[in-house]
Amino acid sequence: MSKLLRKPNLVETSPGVKIVHEVTKENAPLEYVAMKVVDLASGSSYREKLGKVECCIVALTGKINVTDDKETFANIGTRENVFEKKPTDSVYVSNDRFFVVEAVSGARIVLCYSPSEKQLPTRLIKAEDNSIEHRGKYHNKRLVHNILPDSDPSANSLLVVEVFTEGGNWSSYPPHKHDQDNLPHESFLEETYYHEINPRQGFVFQRVYTDDRSLDETMAVEHSDVVLVPAGYHPVAVPDGYESYYLNIMAGPKRIWKFHNEPAHEWILDRK
Repeated sequence: MSKLLRKPNLVETSPGVKIVHEVTKENAPLEYVAMKVVDLASGSSYREKLGKVECCIVALTGKINVTDDKETFANIGTRENVFEKKPTDSVYVSNDRFFVVEAVSGARIVLCYSPSEKQLPTRLIKAEDNSIEHRGKYHNKRLVHNILPDSDPSANSLLVVEVFTEGGNWSSYPPHKHDQDNLPHESFLEETYYHEINPRQGFVFQRVYTDDRSLDETMAVEHSDVVLVPAGYHPVAVPDGYESYYLNIMAGPKRIWKFHNEPAHEWILDRK
């Protein structure tokens, strides 16, 4: 059984609130990244008091209200299905704060956590604030929505991005890694992938491996699975006929995304 692949495991913690995934440093080989996926029935609410961690609340699907100690962001969220391929709203909440998420409609949210000591303002990250990129060429094309990139100074540790990849394409490819604190050449960032697939019965393949192959796992990833990337290269392959979505959470000692391509495959970038 893979140590890096997590299957959904719905646990109802209160009426209308189901935890789909919960990744912590206690149950995963990660020090800087934690996450939860939470399903909320209409009218239900999830509440949490943060310690020395910051949190980005991503309105994955459905409509929600988010309240912290001082302000409320009402009726946020832009889509019923991630494969509408439009950006969504998120809320950044800093360490040592309390927040409540209330479902206006049935909703799925992702809570993205990383260590934080310096308190920053709570902020609504509107869908229109997401920068949009088209990356790659040939059969390595993907659509990227940058929710909380390293160019945005409004977080201490967190980086959050969502990626859409069409069938027959590779993503996070050529294989790249960011597991060395060796700036300006490479930064150390742990990562998680939350996957969705359209149609839902599909699967993608993800390999996570290091140069010395002390870590080397290839996984068949299904709808709503999570993959942990504590280190190493981590490409994703999408079979023909299916679409891939994933939400990435990254964090490390420095809030900089600087990756290193695997030299054996970097030639792919220079093809004519």
